[in-house]
Amino acid sequence: MEVRGLGNSGLFVSRFGLGTMTWGRDTDIHEARDQFNIYYDAGGRFIDTADVYADGISEEIVGEFLREHPDVIVSTKAGSVRGPRRRNTSRGHMLSALDGSLRRLRRSHIDLWNVHAWDPNTPLEETLSAIDYAITTGRVRYAAVSNYSGWQLADAARTQELLSHASPLVATQMEYSLVQRGIEREVIPAAIAHGIGVVAWSPLGRGVLTGKYRHATPADSRAASTHFASFVSPYLAERPRAIVDAVCMAADGLGMSPIDVALAWVTSRPQVASAIVGARTASQLRAILAGSNAQLPHEINEALDEVSAPERSYPEYGWNQ
Repeated sequence: MEVRGLGNSGLFVSRFGLGTMTWGRDTDIHEARDQFNIYYDAGGRFIDTADVYADGISEEIVGEFLREHPDVIVSTKAGSVRGPRRRNTSRGHMLSALDGSLRRLRRSHIDLWNVHAWDPNTPLEETLSAIDYAITTGRVRYAAVSNYSGWQLADAARTQELLSHASPLVATQMEYSLVQRGIEREVIPAAIAHGIGVVAWSPLGRGVLTGKYRHATPADSRAASTHFASFVSPYLAERPRAIVDAVCMAADGLGMSPIDVALAWVTSRPQVASAIVGARTASQLRAILAGSNAQLPHEINEALDEVSAPERSYPEYGWNQ
């Protein structure tokens, strides 16, 4: 599997990262091991988790597997909490969460540590100082943010540059796919300006870009589950369906699967270093990785760009007086 540099850093990650959000909840350790082995055998060396996934069980499972594979780059997150506050990126919480992640992952350091989401109740400088301390004490190698808007990313990057030249932000993890291109308006321009790499989550549009929802909702799918029905349903509307039809048409013409087309498109986008893929079963993951080196012809990329283009106007396209 191809490896790519992450932003303006010396960290290289696999073109596809292995997502573990369901591990320990919908995916037991035996199924998770099968998935990990398939991913590792395909050349993947970048795994993504979070301290809140399955209340920490996901990290514990990842830690179990990494004892045998210390060459895998580990990304985890902190800052999401249960309860009315929902976000807590205070210095105390972040450093306590880091200790918990290290314990569960059975590692002395984390390769890529993400602030899971913006916290309006904590000063940005406090959050960034916790990141800086984690790096200078050797417990974190590189820092990133996740789910930040364009202005939040630019503010965080610039503030961190002023606070510490030793630990700039190197990545932002964002939802990005043919049915969700919102980050192109402000986040990607901010990432380019600050040399920050993009790690795309849900690159298959929460599963709809596989084409499996074109005619019905499979009984064993996420859209039919109590956990994920509301997560998938926004992408079952008329416009996403038209984009899925275009992806399936392109796949038929190229002799590829819709999965291959969707993933090849997103990993060809500016600043995208890696796309996080996850699956409910090992067979699904095998299908996802089957075309891990796929590339799209230029004219197909352009056609998909056109059919899925997000609406843009002022101020993205400037102001003409």
